[in-house]
Amino acid sequence: MKNTLETRLGMFFAVALIAAVVLLELLGGRGLFKTGMVVRARFGNIQELRVGDPVKMAGVEIGRIQKIQLAEGRVEVHMQVSPEAMVRTDSKATIKFIGLMGQNYIAVDFGSVGAPIAAQDALLESIDQADLNSLLAKLDKVASGVDGLTKNFSGEGFGGLLSPLTDFFKENNPRFSAILGNVQTMSEQIVQGKGTVGKLINEDTLYVEAQEAVRRLNTAAEAIKPLADQAKLTLGTMQATVAGINEGTGTLGKLVKDETLYRETTEALTNLREIFQKINRGQGSVGKLINDDSFLENAKMTLQKVDKATEGIEDQGPMSAFGILLNGLF
Repeated sequence: MKNTLETRLGMFFAVALIAAVVLLELLGGRGLFKTGMVVRARFGNIQELRVGDPVKMAGVEIGRIQKIQLAEGRVEVHMQVSPEAMVRTDSKATIKFIGLMGQNYIAVDFGSVGAPIAAQDALLESIDQADLNSLLAKLDKVASGVDGLTKNFSGEGFGGLLSPLTDFFKENNPRFSAILGNVQTMSEQIVQGKGTVGKLINEDTLYVEAQEAVRRLNTAAEAIKPLADQAKLTLGTMQATVAGINEGTGTLGKLVKDETLYRETTEALTNLREIFQKINRGQGSVGKLINDDSFLENAKMTLQKVDKATEGIEDQGPMSAFGILLNGLF
């Protein structure tokens, strides 16, 4: 190779180019020779974010902004990140900045432990932060409002605010004086123990009576306590009885739960109804006795014969009376 001027210049530029690339690699961190996966996120406003800005996870840089473009009414940011960062499918991307005038960057959180690792060109969920310009505009409006308020409380503005209040006190000065005098008189009477309020404050009668009432209430409560214990015991017994009835134990429980009594009562009522129906129809001995008029006629005739037979008994002897009775009957 000839050691000419062109050769030396070419080697100088080649070495300079290599040194510039290495310097950019070490200082700029652009990752020109690094391989990584690309993930995306969409924001409503990227807030001065630029290509080459860092992507961080928990404060550690894991990549750089590769590309920014518009997509479906939002701003889509392509991020080239290191596979070692293990960005997950539920990781969220947020635009943050260092100080008020610092560099913008994208912060990516870890995501959940059980979520899978994001694939190449995956679209991450994003969180839009408040726009710094809008925040500054709101702060400017607040400062303007505070400035206007301070102007109202200074000089003529403050006097204008207080003038209606001053006029009101001037117009009602006699009334306020009378009110203050009455309040002073009332306070003096209270201190002297006059009136209801003064007596309540200065005398111990109310305190003594209240203490006595509390003592009586305590005595009454102690007297009622045995009754309350007895009521609890009775209530417990009643609950046990009801529980036994519900379980079908005891006489009442069997009467309530056992259907035998119900069936027997139903059968008895059915038989009694049939008997009454037969009696009403004149069936059976009792039915004939109740519904047949011949029995009544025979009874009347028998009574008449007994009456005739007993007419001559008074003047006859026992045997004669017995014979007459038999003749009268038959």
